[in-house]
Amino acid sequence: MLIDLLLMMALAATLCWALMLILLRVAPVLDLMDHPLGRKDHAAPTPVVGGIGVMVAVVALAWVLIDDTSRLPAFSLAALILLVVGVLDDLYDIRWYWRITAQAAAALVMIYIGGVQVEQIGPLVGRGHLSLGWLSVPFTVFATVGLINAINMADGIDGLAGTLVLAALAMLGAAAVYSGNYGMLPLLALMAGGLLAFLWFNLRRPGQPKATTFMGNAGSAFLGFVIAWVSFRLTQNAGHPVSPVLPAFLILFPLLDCLVLIVRRVHMGRSPFSADRGHIHHQMLDAGFSHSQVVLTLGGLSLLIGLIAALALRWDLPHPIFVAVFLGLCAFHYWVTARPLRSQRFFGGLHRRLYLRPTPQTSRLRDSALPVEQESGVS
Repeated sequence: MLIDLLLMMALAATLCWALMLILLRVAPVLDLMDHPLGRKDHAAPTPVVGGIGVMVAVVALAWVLIDDTSRLPAFSLAALILLVVGVLDDLYDIRWYWRITAQAAAALVMIYIGGVQVEQIGPLVGRGHLSLGWLSVPFTVFATVGLINAINMADGIDGLAGTLVLAALAMLGAAAVYSGNYGMLPLLALMAGGLLAFLWFNLRRPGQPKATTFMGNAGSAFLGFVIAWVSFRLTQNAGHPVSPVLPAFLILFPLLDCLVLIVRRVHMGRSPFSADRGHIHHQMLDAGFSHSQVVLTLGGLSLLIGLIAALALRWDLPHPIFVAVFLGLCAFHYWVTARPLRSQRFFGGLHRRLYLRPTPQTSRLRDSALPVEQESGVS
């Protein structure tokens, strides 16, 4: 089986690579370009076709290589909805409610055609499993839309969203193997191969100081949808169950960032879908991290946190503790990022400890360079 999965991954990477080479030439003609305006960091117009390449490669190969095609019509239709609306958004910057409507429609396709939904959320408040009943459909739609927008918000610097999703898919694959749900592995292998090819064009690396393509709104929506699809199928499988609390810790940073930013924007009287530089990756950049260091740090911490959460479940840590930890992390992230000076000191200290290894004297010199303004206002 391992050889088959590696072959699937290689085929997905090869097809995605070939599609990327074609799409990069087509993008300027179709004006599928992200132009450097306002808060954006890139200096030149950049194609937004990476997600299209990943989606087309994965869906096409899924029909050829996956034996059980019973759910592929729903998966493909939902992906098509997200692709069309995502491309329209990249071209015309459509209103947020049209994006949400399309995401909800994709979730409903997943539920009513694919038969994939959240019906129970485990013993989150006690020992017995909590069944959602009539709340199952709205909860599934809400969770799917939330995951899609969390990945979209994480897609703010080169390589970040793709790396975090790749780490989450790897950990979901490990959970599938551990629980005996081997049927999920082909899709995960195809997604991993497609993402690896995309990251070759999207990550900053020697010989490529800037990304040559971005994921685009179609791509980030597709990645969020795949995380939802795989998570729901793993956690709602009675024969090979995975705890419903685990996926939240496998994609932790996008979820934390999304939830905290929505609460903060609403508290400030702004639209939760308005754009700003309040994301965790922007605050890390402002504190001294390079783009590559942000990707490496958040990717590495994602794997570490996912491993700790999996081990804690293995040791039968009560589920309410996971809920309390997640809410505590949300509150801590809100507190740290609520004031610019506090955020700069926290992330600046993290950067020095991880990458600079300063002497006490250089630490004092760098700390003295931080602004001494009063902590006022909300970022």
